[in-house]
Amino acid sequence: MGKYILKRFTIAIPVLIGITVIDFFVMSIVGSPLEILQGARVSQAAVAVKAVNLGLDKPLYIQYFVWLKELLEGNMGYSLKSYLPVTEIIGSHIGPTLLLMGSSILVSMLIAVPAGIYSAVKKYSKGDYAIVTMSFLGSSIPGFFLSLLLIYIFTIKLRWLPSSGMSSLGESSGVWDIMQHMIIPVIVLAVSMAGNNIRYIRSAMLEILEKDYLRTARAKGMNYFRVVYLHALRNALIPIVTVVGLQIPVLFGGAIIIEQVFSWPGLGLVTMNAIINRDYPVIMGVCLMSAIVVLAANIITDILYAIVDPTIRYK
Repeated sequence: MGKYILKRFTIAIPVLIGITVIDFFVMSIVGSPLEILQGARVSQAAVAVKAVNLGLDKPLYIQYFVWLKELLEGNMGYSLKSYLPVTEIIGSHIGPTLLLMGSSILVSMLIAVPAGIYSAVKKYSKGDYAIVTMSFLGSSIPGFFLSLLLIYIFTIKLRWLPSSGMSSLGESSGVWDIMQHMIIPVIVLAVSMAGNNIRYIRSAMLEILEKDYLRTARAKGMNYFRVVYLHALRNALIPIVTVVGLQIPVLFGGAIIIEQVFSWPGLGLVTMNAIINRDYPVIMGVCLMSAIVVLAANIITDILYAIVDPTIRYK
C-alpha cells in the first residue's frame, strides 16, 4: 500500500509542475498588473519603474522561473490592492471554504447513500419513483435560484436563519452561530450533489444486486442487511468513490457562486473580488490552489480505490 501511494505522489509531481506553467502563462496572456496603473495622471516613467519593481521588464520565461522560485519558498506575491501576502489572504479564507465543502459533502452522502440503496432494493416501486424524481429535481435546480428561494422562506418570511456572512455582527462567533449561518448554503450545495449521487448509487447497487454470489448468499439464508450493506455496498463503492472524487473540484468551483450569494468569507468571495479588481497575484494564487485541490482529490480517489478494492494495489 505504501509503494502504491508513493507511486501516485511521484506521478503528481510533473503534473503539478505543468499546472504552474499553465497557471503562469495563461495569466500572462490575460493581462498585466501594469494595466491598472495606466491613466492620464500616471507617467510612462512611473509605469516603467513599477515594471522593474515587479520584474515585468524581463523575458516571460525568466519571469516564470523567478515566480516558481518564490513559489517554492512559500511566497505567492502580494496583492495589488491590499498589499497583503497572497499566502496570508488564501490562508485566512480557505478554512471557511473547506468547512462549507466538507459539510456539504457529508450531508449529501448522508442523504444519497440510504436513498440510493433503498431505491435500488425497492426498484420500480412508488418509493423508487419518488426518490428518482426528487434526485432529478435536486440536480436540475440552479444553485442561485434555490439560494434565493431559501433566503426568502427562512430569512425574510420565517426569520429563522441568517442569510449572509459566517457569524452575526457584533457577536462572538460561537459554534451554534456558525452552524446557523451554514444551514442554507450547505443545503443548497448538498441538494445538487445528493441529486446526482442518488442516481449513481442506485445504478451501481442495481448492477451488484444482480450478481450470482449475492443471490447465492441470500439463498443460503444470510441476513438481508449483511447482504446489502456489507457485500453489495462494498462492491459498489468503486463508482461511488469515482463520482465523489469528481465532485470535489466541481464543488470547489461551484462554491464561488454560493459564497458570493451568501457573502461567505471563503476563497470564492476572494476570487470574485480579485477578478473585479484585476488583482492578478491573488487570482493566480487562487487558481493554483484550485488546481492543487483537483490534484489532491484525484490522489485521494486513487488511494480510496486501493482501500476499497485490494486487487488494484496488488496489480
